[in-house]
Amino acid sequence: MHDEVVIFEPFYENYGPDALLSGATPVWVRLHPPHWRFDPDELRRAFSPRTKAIILNTPNNPTGRVFTREELAQIADLCREFNVFALSDEIYEYLRFNGAPHISIATLPGMADRTVTISGLSKTFSMTGWRLGYCIAPEAISSAIRKAHDFLTVGAPHPLQVAGAVALALPASYYSRLEADYHRRRDILVGYLRGAGFDFEAPEGAYYVMTDVARFETGLDDTQFVRAMISNVGVSAVPGSSFYASRDAGRTKVRFMFAKRDETLHQAGERLLRLRERFADS
Repeated sequence: MHDEVVIFEPFYENYGPDALLSGATPVWVRLHPPHWRFDPDELRRAFSPRTKAIILNTPNNPTGRVFTREELAQIADLCREFNVFALSDEIYEYLRFNGAPHISIATLPGMADRTVTISGLSKTFSMTGWRLGYCIAPEAISSAIRKAHDFLTVGAPHPLQVAGAVALALPASYYSRLEADYHRRRDILVGYLRGAGFDFEAPEGAYYVMTDVARFETGLDDTQFVRAMISNVGVSAVPGSSFYASRDAGRTKVRFMFAKRDETLHQAGERLLRLRERFADS
C-alpha cells in the first residue's frame, strides 16, 4: 500500500508529479473560491495512517492566498496527531499585500522537528533563471536531502552562489521596496481585470491572480479562452486546469501574472478592456 501525501489544490504544477515520482499517492484537498480557504473537516478526512507528508505553499501559487495562523495551527494539529511531515514552500514570503506577517509552520509548537521549509532566491531577488534554492530541516531529514541533491544536481554554479550571498546581505529597505513595488503592480493589473469583467479576489501575496471567466459566457473552456484571448487582444495567461488534478475543476479559471514592468501591465490591461467587444465580434 502506497504512502500518501496531502496536497492542496489548485496547486503549483510540480507538486503532484513530484509525489508520484517519489512513489507516493497524492490526496487532494480543495481550496475553495473565491477566498481560497480549505474546509477543516475535508482536510481531516484526507489524513490517515498512510499519510506521510502534507505540502503547503504560503503565499500561494496560483491563488495568491496567505494562510492565517489559525489555518496553519489546524494543519499542525493534524501533523502531530498523525505523525506527518509538513513540506512548506515559502518562496513568496516577502511578497504579501494584506499587512499580515508571514508565518512559517515550523515555528508552531511541535513542528520544528517535522517541517521541511523550502525557499529560494528566485522570486525575492528576481533571478528565476538561476534556480537557486534552499531548505531548512531537522538534521536526519537534511542529511537525506543532501544525499539526493548531490546525485540529482551536484550543486549550483559557484558564481551564482556568490551573487546569491551578496543578495542575502541586502538591507531591510530592499524588502520594503520589493513589497511596495509588487503591491503597486498588483493594483495596476487588478484594476484592469475588474474593468474587463473578470471574477476574482485580489491576491494577498505572491504575484498571481486566479480568475474565473464563466461570466463572459463564451462557452469556451479555460484553454480555449486563453487561446482566444491571445488571438483577439494579444494577452496570454495560464489555463486554470493546469493547477487541478481533475482538469474539469479548472475549466472556467485562468491565472494571470503581474511580475512585469508597469508599462507592460498597462499595455496588457488596455488590451484586456477590449476583450468583451472582441469576443462579441468573433
